[in-house]
Amino acid sequence: MMVPLDPSSKPTSQRRIAEGDTVVVYERHDAMRAVAVRPGAVLQNRFGVFRHDDWIGRPFGCKVHSAASAGGGGARGGKGKGGGFVHLLAPTPELWTLVLSHRTQILYLADISLVVSYLELVPGCLVLESGTGSGSLTTSLARAVAPHGRVCTFDFHDQRAASAREDFERNGLTSIITVAVRDIQGQGFPEEHTGAADAVFLDLPQPWLAIPSAGTMLKQDGVLCSFSPCIEQVQRACEAMRSCFTDIRTFEILLRTYEVREGGLKGATTNEESNAVPLAQKKRKLLAAAETLDVKQNSSVMVRPCSTARGHTGYLTFARLRVHGN
Repeated sequence: MMVPLDPSSKPTSQRRIAEGDTVVVYERHDAMRAVAVRPGAVLQNRFGVFRHDDWIGRPFGCKVHSAASAGGGGARGGKGKGGGFVHLLAPTPELWTLVLSHRTQILYLADISLVVSYLELVPGCLVLESGTGSGSLTTSLARAVAPHGRVCTFDFHDQRAASAREDFERNGLTSIITVAVRDIQGQGFPEEHTGAADAVFLDLPQPWLAIPSAGTMLKQDGVLCSFSPCIEQVQRACEAMRSCFTDIRTFEILLRTYEVREGGLKGATTNEESNAVPLAQKKRKLLAAAETLDVKQNSSVMVRPCSTARGHTGYLTFARLRVHGN
């Protein structure tokens, strides 16, 4: 179960893997996949063949080796248990965002973190979401309001809503998340939620059409968030918010990641290189070489920005419902 619903039960990460569990198979930071554990099934990847039967009863977070081949040898270059290995991780909202099926463009962790923080979500809150999409944000919203809160999410597309509902059922979230098909831009939110929502999130092509309805759904001092990829959408949304919202703010999150790996330190310069530089520079190089002489054969940690990084994803606009009479 991705989100603990019973405080007395162990978190998923402290349980052992059982038949029917979803595990995140971790190969490396940019290669993961979600797998449902089934007796007799196998997973085959570049590291070898992995039997699900070998996973059952193992703790989440364990390292498992590929199965030995029928001829007695392991995976390529392997010995004994096989040459390759993977880690079996417990599913979390963060990992689910990285492995889910992209039915639409999704929000990633940097944007999700700001949304959960600025919506001021705590256990027991009611959140309304329009634009379920792939369910990336929905899963994080559910964890923020669990175990007694609710997330009511709406999508106008029947198949997307059905696929999202299946994902939530598989991850044990149906007691927190309700999925419905509805055109929020045209129909607004259901009247049953009037004045009951602690927060509303909009991911719509024309959010300004849904903002009046969102205002009627929120409790006094409730918070609205609208996600838009284009600044023109932000401008029109802000105009619509001014009638009944205050503290309107817009953010753009740009995340820069770094790559950390082991690498060898270079030794002192060669005689040819040493003779080709001025005397003062030569002294500095010799001093530096003397300082690193005892560790030049050891490995060191090299850190550098990743060559590929996500740029603009969208704009997040937050606003607080104005208290009546102000």
